[in-house]
Amino acid sequence: MSASHRSPNTWLREELLQLLSLSGTLAGLCITGVTLLHTVGKHSTTGTIADDVLAISALLFLICTYAIFFALRTRERVLAIMLEKIADALFLLALTGMVAAGFVMVYTIW
Repeated sequence: MSASHRSPNTWLREELLQLLSLSGTLAGLCITGVTLLHTVGKHSTTGTIADDVLAISALLFLICTYAIFFALRTRERVLAIMLEKIADALFLLALTGMVAAGFVMVYTIW
């Protein structure tokens, strides 16, 4: 089925399913990063900042997965669209935090 023949409901559902999978994966990566920073034992200021930002990003990704889950389960289209916008905003915020933490970690290593 081509993209032009998809209904808006199908497109919304496919987008949410892809975002759900990606959010769960990235939450796991953030948690792994936090664990790795604690295991290495670098307790510098930049390491702590990266640690905190990754933890917050993981939390935002997990909240995003809940918003997506409820958007997929609801039968009300308006609520689903609102939850999808919330999930998009949470995902973008968490991804931005994850990238920022990556820059801080690279700066720390450098």
